Amino acid sequence: MNIIRFISRRYLFSRKHVSLISVLTGISIAGITLGTALLIIVLSVFNGFFDVIRGFLLSFDPDIRVELRVDPVMIYDADLMSEIREHPEVVNLAPYIEGKAMLVTEGNRNDVVTVRGVERGSHIRITELENSVRNGVFDLSIQNNRPGVVIGETLVNRYGISPGDELALLSPTGMRRALTQFSAPRASRFKVRGTYNIQQIIDDDIVYIDLEAAQRLFNMRNEITGFDLQLTDTDRAERVKADLMGILGDDYRVQTWYDLQKPLYDVMYIEKWGSYFILMIIVLVAVLNIIGSLTMIVIQKKKDIGVLIAMGMTPKTIKKIFVSQGIQIGIIGCGIGGTLGVLLSLAQKEYGLVKLTSSFIIDAYPIMISPFDILLVIGGSMLLCLGASWYPAMRASQVEPADAVRGE
Repeated sequence: MNIIRFISRRYLFSRKHVSLISVLTGISIAGITLGTALLIIVLSVFNGFFDVIRGFLLSFDPDIRVELRVDPVMIYDADLMSEIREHPEVVNLAPYIEGKAMLVTEGNRNDVVTVRGVERGSHIRITELENSVRNGVFDLSIQNNRPGVVIGETLVNRYGISPGDELALLSPTGMRRALTQFSAPRASRFKVRGTYNIQQIIDDDIVYIDLEAAQRLFNMRNEITGFDLQLTDTDRAERVKADLMGILGDDYRVQTWYDLQKPLYDVMYIEKWGSYFILMIIVLVAVLNIIGSLTMIVIQKKKDIGVLIAMGMTPKTIKKIFVSQGIQIGIIGCGIGGTLGVLLSLAQKEYGLVKLTSSFIIDAYPIMISPFDILLVIGGSMLLCLGASWYPAMRASQVEPADAVRGE
């Protein structure tokens, strides 16, 4: 039998009577249980929202995007593309052209939109786009001397466009040439082949055309804006980014999916860890009760401590007894709270018990349980419990046997 655990358990959970010490101990355990459970649930909810938002953004964003650091366009280098394709983590490489253009519909209604030229066979996230087409097909090929265009339902609802209609796109290059050469601006005409509808976090009117049509529209011969990469595992993007920087050099800017939406992701991380530190205050309040209850035990058991020291127990061992009490309180509170937090999170994930009150892309609070977060919560709570037991343990180890038994 471990004498340290035996004595600490007897001091902490005495069955003789209910005292103020036992009440404070119960409050400490309840506070740690509540704080631990809340922390696990809240962090799991933040993880769930992060996963949902990332999923919607990755419907458009690639795992990695490569562009020139200074120039807006780059030469299409087939040898460089082949070298990057040979990377074991790269599944697909897709060059693209992107720029702003003036969209003109029938009736001379116009709007500035983002035009993205893609290769039909290699475009990243092409499956998501094809599956999101609600009217028509995702077809960018040339038919009857008219290249195809696929537009979002936002433009459809705004201007009443439908598949089969024609529209014109005018690039800044074309408008600048018209001004300098005193001629009518030359617009490229397209036929609408389909409309897509993907729920997205950031509203942006993206018009998809073929890569060669985009080169003609923006007067780019053998040039592209950049190229996107799809990886075997999205979570390995940072590692692949480091490899690509070694291959491409400082002239290129390599951005992961996180870099492309960094302000949004950073805000979500700040909210998550801000909530973690705020909710740890609940655990801290419970830990303050540990200091009070253990200090009262030291005062109450001062005679017993003196006897133990007189019998040969060292101050170091006395200190371990009271540290053990703080650890036991932490283990009980973290054990119950951790189990409760995980069970409630699993119930929310499985059944969607708590619904969202406002209209959103999902109907219930999302949950994603992270083992790292659970370990962090339990580890942080245990460290606070261990720190709370330090002062009472030091006070107990400094008890003088003669003073403890004087007057007995």
